[in-house]
This record gives sequence, structure tokens and C-alpha cells, in this order.
Amino acid sequence: MVIKIDKHDRALAFRTRLAAAMAETGATQSALARRAGVDRSTLSQLLKSDGPRLPNAQLVAECAAALGVSADWLLSLSDRPEQAADLIAAALTITQAPRALVDEQVFAWHQEAEGYKIRHVPAGLPDMMKTTDMLRWEYGPALGRTTEQAIGASQDRLDWIRVARSDYEIAMPLYELQALAEGSGYYTGLSAELRHAELDHIAALHEQLYPALRVHLFDAHRMFSAPVTVFGPMLAVLYLGQNYMAFRDTERVQFLTRHFDLLVRESSVGSRGIIAHLDGLRPLIR
Repeated sequence: MVIKIDKHDRALAFRTRLAAAMAETGATQSALARRAGVDRSTLSQLLKSDGPRLPNAQLVAECAAALGVSADWLLSLSDRPEQAADLIAAALTITQAPRALVDEQVFAWHQEAEGYKIRHVPAGLPDMMKTTDMLRWEYGPALGRTTEQAIGASQDRLDWIRVARSDYEIAMPLYELQALAEGSGYYTGLSAELRHAELDHIAALHEQLYPALRVHLFDAHRMFSAPVTVFGPMLAVLYLGQNYMAFRDTERVQFLTRHFDLLVRESSVGSRGIIAHLDGLRPLIR
């Protein structure tokens, strides 16, 4: 719904906001007039007038550019003074993603969302749900000594869940745990002993942390999701492999929240059925 503003009120708001922006930036009337390409007397009259008249679009645009604010804000068409480029930069950031969860930024995002529900679609089995032996098998060849850091980071994440008063909900495709049990795909070469231990570990974690930790399995034949984490109402992060793409604007955070909630509603195995599902996978381990 568009709210119509009286022309006198809009003109008054323009003068008030223009003066506020000048005070914020330290711009004098002479300096602003010079940058806007008008006489100082024109700008002075504009600031002192109490009538309903507004300057032309060119002058509004020049003043906005000179002061680093948006023309929409000066004209009361927006409550955000930032220019479009600044709004986009604030709403979207790209952060480098390391191979393992030795990542202070990821942990900072978790801490920022303390008290809110965290919704997570992992790229594979979440590191925090892996045994230390599995982490060594997975990261050892690529990371060497920093594998121990990955193990420590995973434990830190679990410890945080235990004390943070935040629900942590995970949605994964069915095939992830099946491939783990079979030792196929990504898990080719993982011994039967480690696969047994991993299924036992997931079951134990779920029993210990439920309902703060909930796991759902969706059918990838029916649903698809890129790796994404939604940190409460504040932030949504897409994992691109080499980078994280982080969104802070409300519209995209809500969109990705609805996407995750759909995965949960359409899941083939809900959080209460995870233990039985894990039991059903054990015969696949050979």
C-alpha cells in the first residue's frame, strides 16, 4: 500500500533530512552548492523556505550524490538513507569458505544467532555429527595437521548447541545416510567399522540433544536444496564450495526460511523417525 504524503509535509521532511545529512557529513552550504552546481543563495533559500515547493529532480539527485545518501530518502520515499549500492553491499556479502569448519566467521554467525532457531542444509554429513576417526579419514589427506583443528571446531559446535538455547534443525537428502551405510559415493573407502561407528554416533547425538537438535531426511527425487544455513531471522548463508554468500535482507532470509520449512514438511523421515531409519540402514554395511 502506498501512503500519500501531503506536499507541505514532504517539503518539510526534505529540508529536515537535507540539513541532517549536511550536519552528518560536515558539508557547508557553499561546499554543497558548489558540488550540486547551483548558487549558494539557491541552496540557502531551499533550506529556509517554509513552503510546499521542492527542488527539481536534478538538484535532488546532485545533493543526494554529494552527501552520500539516496534521493528516495531525501524525498521521504524510503526510511533508509543509504544509497542503493550501499544497501546491496550490506545485504549481501561473500566470505571465503575453508575446506573444513576451522572458520571463525561461521562460528561468529552461530553466536550472533544465539537464542534463535538455526536451519541447516549441509553439503554432506555435518562435521559436528561425525566421529573423530571419520574426520581424520576425511580431512587427513588434504589438511594434514589442521585436521585436529577441524575436530576441535566440530566439538565446539556441539558444545555451543548444548548451552546456547538455540534449536538446531538439519535437513538432509535420504541418499546421504544411505551412501554412508553402503560405503558408496563420497564414502567409498570408509571401512565398515567406521561406518557402523558413525551411525551409532549419529543416533547417540540425536538421543542426547533432541529436541534441541532435530534431523529430517527428504527425498531428493522430489525435493532439492543447495547447502544453506538460516541463522534465525537475521541471516541466511548459501555455501558455494569456495565461498559463502551471506544475505541479511529480510526478504531473502524469509524466502530461504520458507524453503527450509518446506523441506521439513515434505521430508520422508521426520526427526522422530531418525533412530528407526538408522537401524534400518545397518544391514547395508558390509
